[in-house]
Amino acid sequence: MKRRHLLLSAVALAALSACSGPYTIRSEVSTFGTWPAGRAPGSYAFERLPSQQQEGSRQTELEDAARVALEKAGFRPAADAKSADVLVALGVRVSAQERAPWDDPLWWRWHGNINAWRYGRMGRYYYPMHYPGDRRYDREVALLLRDRGSSEPLYEARASNDGLTQGDADLISAMFEAAMSDFPNTRPEPHAIAVQRVR
Repeated sequence: MKRRHLLLSAVALAALSACSGPYTIRSEVSTFGTWPAGRAPGSYAFERLPSQQQEGSRQTELEDAARVALEKAGFRPAADAKSADVLVALGVRVSAQERAPWDDPLWWRWHGNINAWRYGRMGRYYYPMHYPGDRRYDREVALLLRDRGSSEPLYEARASNDGLTQGDADLISAMFEAAMSDFPNTRPEPHAIAVQRVR
């Protein structure tokens, strides 16, 4: 019995070790705009759309998730919106996508029962059997930086990825960081950016 408890403890410790340490979050990034040459990042304040003003604490959480990205890019928080050099608008979208059987290149059964574990049978036709891995989530974040004085849009950054979960605040923060990684340069064509995190 004692030996069994020791074995279970060792397995639990190994599982905890496997869940800790550095990991990578990859996103597809596109950046746009004409940030003025020679202009320093300066101070920033968040700007909320009327609909975002109704979100309360949720919007505050998104703004907190974006702060690290902005400050890594050289921006600093302003005392208030009236004294900020730039105003920053944020957007986050997470949508669930159900996978169709034809998304899988092996969905069509030509011979044998190679996909019997995944697809049910009804006469001559085969139909998908749903299981937990069928649902994926498309995730996207966006930032728009405008000059506070003129309201001119100066810089737009977007990052997207997908996965089996909606993601948490740390994942969204990493996506904001990826989105701002080009600043002040721009690359409109989607390109991969990897951000390191530690559990």
